[in-house]
Amino acid sequence: MVDSTPDTAAHPRFAAALRELGLDVEVRRFPDATRTAAEAAAAIGCELSQIVKSLVFEADGQPVVVLMDGASRVDVELVRHELGAGSVHRADAALVRETTGYAIGGVPPFGHRTRTRVLADRRLLDHETVWAAAGNPHTVFPLDPKSLIAHAEGTLVDVRERSA
Repeated sequence: MVDSTPDTAAHPRFAAALRELGLDVEVRRFPDATRTAAEAAAAIGCELSQIVKSLVFEADGQPVVVLMDGASRVDVELVRHELGAGSVHRADAALVRETTGYAIGGVPPFGHRTRTRVLADRRLLDHETVWAAAGNPHTVFPLDPKSLIAHAEGTLVDVRERSA
């Protein structure tokens, strides 16, 4: 069962961000958490690559959000090169919450607590519609990828790990 109420299902901070941006999107709430991209894709009934993962990394001590399709992994070395950073690693749960205001598994692509640099992998543009977390592990929303990246103020990059 899916609850498709407007932004009331979204985390309050994210619902406020949607209103501020003038976005009227359908936020879907699931009874079971969709913390992983695979769980979200199965619940929605879409391709894994249509899920947007909002991942937080730490680059030379500064948080950065990377938007990646659900079927791919981030190549940390490509992120490091893109940022011109000395070191890049995944942020811990405390830094994710401090930076974005959300817990891992529910981080949306925008509407974060602090203004953070956002890198968006170009492969997200392969779809007409993508799905992202709406601030908690139980909610998602659809949007066309160009709009999603624009609202996130993301820079288009190629940071997807290449298959061997």
